[in-house]
Amino acid sequence: MNKVKPINLSLVVVLLTITFSLNGQTTSVEIKSSADAPVISKHIYGHFAEHLGRCIYGGLYVGEDSKIPNKDGVRQDIIDALIELKIPNLRWPGGCFADTYHWKDGVGPKEDRPSMVNKWWGNVVEDNSFGTHDFLNLCEVLDAEPYLAANVGSSTVQEFTEYIQYVTREEGVPMSDYRIENGRKEPWNVKFWGVGNEMWGCGGHMRPEHYADIYRQYATFMTDWSNSDDFYRIASGANVDDYNWTEVLMREIPKNLIEGVALHSYSFVEWNDKGSAKDFTEEQYFSTMKTALRMDELIRNHTAIMDKYDPNKRVDLIVDEWGGWYQVEEGTNPGFLYQQNTMRDAMIAGTTLNIFNNHSDRVKMANLAQTVNVLQAVILTQDEKMLLTPTYHVMRMYNVHQDAKLLPVEFTSPLYVHNGEALPALSVSASEDNSGNKHFSLVNIDAKKEHEIELNVDGLKLKNAVAQILTSKRVQDHNTFDNPEKVKPIEFKDFKLKNGKLTLTLPPFSVVVVEAK
Repeated sequence: MNKVKPINLSLVVVLLTITFSLNGQTTSVEIKSSADAPVISKHIYGHFAEHLGRCIYGGLYVGEDSKIPNKDGVRQDIIDALIELKIPNLRWPGGCFADTYHWKDGVGPKEDRPSMVNKWWGNVVEDNSFGTHDFLNLCEVLDAEPYLAANVGSSTVQEFTEYIQYVTREEGVPMSDYRIENGRKEPWNVKFWGVGNEMWGCGGHMRPEHYADIYRQYATFMTDWSNSDDFYRIASGANVDDYNWTEVLMREIPKNLIEGVALHSYSFVEWNDKGSAKDFTEEQYFSTMKTALRMDELIRNHTAIMDKYDPNKRVDLIVDEWGGWYQVEEGTNPGFLYQQNTMRDAMIAGTTLNIFNNHSDRVKMANLAQTVNVLQAVILTQDEKMLLTPTYHVMRMYNVHQDAKLLPVEFTSPLYVHNGEALPALSVSASEDNSGNKHFSLVNIDAKKEHEIELNVDGLKLKNAVAQILTSKRVQDHNTFDNPEKVKPIEFKDFKLKNGKLTLTLPPFSVVVVEAK
């Protein structure tokens, strides 16, 4: 990733001032153009594929001998869908699985690979038939950057550095020779490396001070003094609002040893009572959206700590696990985290991506959990059947923001009120791509009311616009294998562009993306 040069935050900070405004009024949004605004990194639109449940086996990977059309064992329909999504990067093999995974078990002849027990996710037997070559070759097919989460919790520095040599050295060292022996002459030149995962939890229940020292050790042996291999090293970051974790890492890790620090945060009703993924009440919907919108607060607070130790923004914030988390579908393995995906998930995706876009001065990568059949998946499969979820459609609509220049927005949101509590109903982000096209992504999370919004685009000199909308009759609506296109984007015409104003009426729980020229 090309790091964005330091910018003057005071010129581009997004002001989302939330006040109690009267329902029914038009919300005015100022769209600003700034030469100092950051570029929205395409890597914000990244994904995550863990050896968990049916994400890999029975999801992405069906094997070369499957009757389901595939390329080297990976489903062709999934490949096609991810290419259409413009997936920029893919994180693998975990998650918690990463810190029990020993990479040499997943290379060489498949019939000779040892098996292991996946202790984190259902205690199922992992036969390692999908390994490093399979994953990195898939990334090449997808034109996506691989993001390898390396084993720190149960591995050694030597095993880690040998892995780096295996996938990045051309020839002349034992590990490159081993790769060539296993059928791959050219290296994959993997850039993104996670140094462990959730070290505060399944990665070893470490104290931040201890992990900071472990990180320094591993990062030191990854490359030479000048990081001439140009690796992008990502430290295992905080769990939600553990601000002390970020404080310790930013204070204790030298800035020449780190390029990114991670953050994990999920959206749910209550952690110990997550509720159904598709049969939920408005109360549960409201609670889920409250945790989703908290992402803005988390980024602001973690960023403030990072700014204290890194005012020039050399270290990026990487939200490499996010999404909705509910109870598993009835009759499925509790350890497989298989859940349906509704318009509620579309609301989570739309608002969260807007938050990332608007914080793109510091947030440079994010990874939705997870790609197929797990948590807030973009794709679900059942034998030969495959469907695209509402979340998939939001991410496809939003991919116009990838590597586009942020257009900062400023507005006062009306409120979505439920049982005496209130949330901002509207979420907006905007960008300008290299061709001069402007894109506006707008979300109304209100479960009951439409909201009119007016974008002041006078300074952008727009002449025409087209738009798409994702919405449905009920916020619980979702796609099924019998009705895979119940929820999908359609053309949106309920807007007008006149006299420097773009005016839209957003239905309840809807996502709209406008392209204007």
